[in-house]
Amino acid sequence: MSGASHFSVVALSAMFAVTVMADDEARPRIMHAEMVTAGDAKPGRAVKVADARSQAAPAPAAEAPPPRPRMFEMPVIDKSKAEDPYKNGSPPAPPPAKPATAVPAPKPAAPAPAAPAARPVLKMPELSAAQELTRQQRELMLATSGPRKVIVKPKAEVVEKPAVQDFSNVRWGYSGLGAPENWAKLPGNALCGNGKRQSPIDIRGGIRVDLEQIVFDYRPSLFRITDTGHTVQVDVGEGNLITVLGRNWQLTHIQFRRPAEERVNGKTYEMSAQFVHRDYANNLAIVSVLMERGTEHPVLQKLWNHMPLDTGLSVEPPNTTVDLAKLLPERREYFTYMGSLTTPPCTENVLWMVFKEPVMVSPEQIGIFARLYPHNARPIQPAYDRLIKESR
Repeated sequence: MSGASHFSVVALSAMFAVTVMADDEARPRIMHAEMVTAGDAKPGRAVKVADARSQAAPAPAAEAPPPRPRMFEMPVIDKSKAEDPYKNGSPPAPPPAKPATAVPAPKPAAPAPAAPAARPVLKMPELSAAQELTRQQRELMLATSGPRKVIVKPKAEVVEKPAVQDFSNVRWGYSGLGAPENWAKLPGNALCGNGKRQSPIDIRGGIRVDLEQIVFDYRPSLFRITDTGHTVQVDVGEGNLITVLGRNWQLTHIQFRRPAEERVNGKTYEMSAQFVHRDYANNLAIVSVLMERGTEHPVLQKLWNHMPLDTGLSVEPPNTTVDLAKLLPERREYFTYMGSLTTPPCTENVLWMVFKEPVMVSPEQIGIFARLYPHNARPIQPAYDRLIKESR
């Protein structure tokens, strides 16, 4: 078959299809075209196709189409259960508790007033037991769940420690920071606090023995009187000696205290004069003269007549001498013990000799000194196990 014949057959088939489509809607809409060779081609013929819309009878309006079959059946859900699982029934019983060890029943107490029942708070173990929650319980669980709130405790009040006082530049005295209770804190004065042979002491419990007499070799001499800022001090020239314990002791100065630093069986005296001596080995020996209120003393009055007008000043009256032997009591019985200086640095191993008999001074003479130094005595120190001797 030639190419022109083959093209003719295809063209005729296409024209036939267009003719069928041009017919009115009542004609069959199903078309079929078959591609064949020229030798196998058959004469075309029209086939009438039934229209389902025109041939089928209309379905009754009341009858609904049957439902299509499903692959599986959906379970029926009761939505009321999501709101209140115990709406129509009682909640399941809680799991039985473990049997507890029998405990003796306590004595019945007085009935207390009934308190309102606390609202239960469900925790995780209870959730597994209950398995279902009401809406209110779920809201309560969500409100009480989550991370715990951090409770910030108020900070404890910090008690500030008092600042350590600096005593490096404090001068010793009888009041304020330099008072006797702080002497041991001052540089170089530790012995004032930890010494075991400190003075003054309350002299009591002494053993009565035959003490040797103190030999005084005092003579009238020039003097210098000074207001030291701690007391009134009288310095004398060389040549005033005492002899005791087989040694000679040189008088260096006299210092006055108010009240008397030494006590005798608890008794306190108005004032005292301390005669400070040194031997050739620089050992110290102090003779203390107790002063009681009475008549005016002439030697003390001569000293007061030349008293300096200000602290730190000294007076050396020319051509004026003082006989210090007349400042001693007539009776020379005494107490003796080993002690220390009563001012810093509180040096120990000082030989103390305290006369039993006081000397009399007038109230006016006591008042003159009290205007300068109303109190310049160190407090009584512990005696510990020191041996005290007294003349019999």
